[in-house]
Amino acid sequence: MKYLLTSLLALLVFSCSQKDEVPKGILKTEKMQLLFWDFLRAEVYSSNFAKRDSIRSEAIENLKIQNKIFKLHNVTKEEFYRSYIYYSNHKELMTKMIDSMIAMQKREKELKNKKDSLPVRKPDIKQL
Repeated sequence: MKYLLTSLLALLVFSCSQKDEVPKGILKTEKMQLLFWDFLRAEVYSSNFAKRDSIRSEAIENLKIQNKIFKLHNVTKEEFYRSYIYYSNHKELMTKMIDSMIAMQKREKELKNKKDSLPVRKPDIKQL
């Protein structure tokens, strides 16, 4: 009985810890989150940028930026899209990733607001 209980407990711990694991060939959640965040920001930037410049194509600008993002994160386009499809098919992982991205954005915004609201102290001439 003691061994059965220990085995069941080990199985439970192992199964819970594997819930957020992704298969080989799929980007880990943390890396995908950072990549996807940059990817979304590039989409917004390129659409706004192309609207202001009638000569530039939104699609071409977006592809240029995406290629830079893939290089920055050392990921191929195929790895990203394969991972994106995987996360899209696993709603709980996608939801968790997007919730983390939203929380990250809120923290960045709060930090920026805090920096902007700090009073600027002028140096005392006597101390110089």
